[in-house]
Amino acid sequence: MSISLVIPTLDAQAEIGELLNRLLSQTCCPDEIIVVDSASSDSTVEIASSFDGVRVIEIDRSDFNHGLTRDMAFKESFGDIVCFMTQDAVPADERYIENLVEPILADSRVAISSGRQLPKKDAREFERLVREFNYGPTSNVRSKDDIPAMGIKAYFATDVCSAYRRSSYFELGGFGRTDMSEDMLMAAKAVGAGYLVAYAADACVYHSHNLTPVEQFHRNYAIGHFLEINRELIACPSEIGEGGRLVKRVVKQLIEDRSFVELGAFGIDCFARFIGNRSGRRAARKERL
Repeated sequence: MSISLVIPTLDAQAEIGELLNRLLSQTCCPDEIIVVDSASSDSTVEIASSFDGVRVIEIDRSDFNHGLTRDMAFKESFGDIVCFMTQDAVPADERYIENLVEPILADSRVAISSGRQLPKKDAREFERLVREFNYGPTSNVRSKDDIPAMGIKAYFATDVCSAYRRSSYFELGGFGRTDMSEDMLMAAKAVGAGYLVAYAADACVYHSHNLTPVEQFHRNYAIGHFLEINRELIACPSEIGEGGRLVKRVVKQLIEDRSFVELGAFGIDCFARFIGNRSGRRAARKERL
């Protein structure tokens, strides 16, 4: 099966060269790489265009939308499998793509496969622990039957490092317009339609953020807004239970490590996440009135 890989970019000159070099050195090299650039003000386009086998599509910055832009790139691609990455993710080894697409090749029922995010070297201690909780070392394949036990994690997918079966994608209607979590939206569509969604723990990328409390608030505002708007599609037990398990795990480890400064920072981070999520949900409910 042919493989396309899409990377949306914005002012990525510090990252895009290394990313493309690593992708072109894979054991399973993409048949095409498409960079969709949102009017970068640096040399992103020039760097990407200098690589053989890389096609650059330029769009206006105001036209970018997490769902529609990826949908456009999907339609521009030709691969039987279409992979997505973000500009700040870096494959951990040369078998990343091979391992990412393996679940799709192995089972015709698998519509989406996502990889594992490892923390970068500069990640804060609590951010490393959060990544370890959210992206564990064990692969799995999920279906509608897993929703009662797994809750919102049954819909886990991440376009930081993902692969989609082309035929399933179009059957499910694509991403459509969404400002956030287009990956979870597609996973929910897939699971609801009877497809399987895979987590390939051996398909690893380095990717993490040290967000400020304000940035964390805005990110979780958008997530909460998205979840409330799509609550009928993403029908599962509340994500609070999963969040509670995450908090307990991280707090326990930070106390054991006597990392009290990080413990305080994590508390502020959690507060920003919670308030942002609830504010986004309230805003979405008001919009429905």
